Amino acid sequence: MKTIVVLTLALAFFSSKAQDKAQNTSVKQKTTTIKSEVNMEKKILIIVSNANAIGPNNRRTGIFLPEVAHPYAEFDKAAYQIDFASLTGDTPYLDALNLANDPDNLAFLTGKGWEAMQKAVKLADVNTTSYDAIFVPGGLAPMVDMPENELLKKVIKETYERNAVVGAVCHGPVSLLNVKLSDGSYLVSGKNITSFTDEEEKAYAIADVPFLLETALTKQGAKFHAAATWSAHSIADGNLVTGQNPASAKGVAEKMVSILTTSKK
Repeated sequence: MKTIVVLTLALAFFSSKAQDKAQNTSVKQKTTTIKSEVNMEKKILIIVSNANAIGPNNRRTGIFLPEVAHPYAEFDKAAYQIDFASLTGDTPYLDALNLANDPDNLAFLTGKGWEAMQKAVKLADVNTTSYDAIFVPGGLAPMVDMPENELLKKVIKETYERNAVVGAVCHGPVSLLNVKLSDGSYLVSGKNITSFTDEEEKAYAIADVPFLLETALTKQGAKFHAAATWSAHSIADGNLVTGQNPASAKGVAEKMVSILTTSKK
């Protein structure tokens, strides 16, 4: 009789443990699923230039490879939906293909990144209000077709004012230039930002660019922060994130992901 009681208690004990383990596993699976679903709800629109030449000597240009590849890697790691739009809907160009041996750059070129970028949708055909963030990579190309593009300015204004995240790196912050908010003020006025600096430009493409980006942003009231030339440097001011140069692209994306992770949207 004692043996039967002991066996019954043992079976009950192990059955309870098994149920607890199954429940814990179920909870972990549900937690993982929920985290994945939260991330998958986030949508990033990368807006790229269509320019392939700049300046009086028609210097060949495009989107600087690591400035799109490194952020793409971070957004992909966060399991975000990543879409591309270009100003005209034509196939955009890439610059700095000599940097293809970098792991993130190579993954972008041989994986889904470059394939998706080549199929970039015309910005005018995109419902930009459905995105949690927009990101503008640099290269010299944006200096050609982004300083005055009215639709781009409208998209950035509306994205910023609905508290979605706006990010840009290197020459990409030229997209922020001339953006006016609903109160008539410049978006960059009073904001802590950075971009490719005048010092960097004077040693890189001074003969090709139509103006110095740091100077232009400062004239519109930006609180400009410059780090050592070519060093990684990114800044977040509320839902606006900017980076100084190619080395800063990953940092911009990391800050954008951090903001989106803590966002209640």
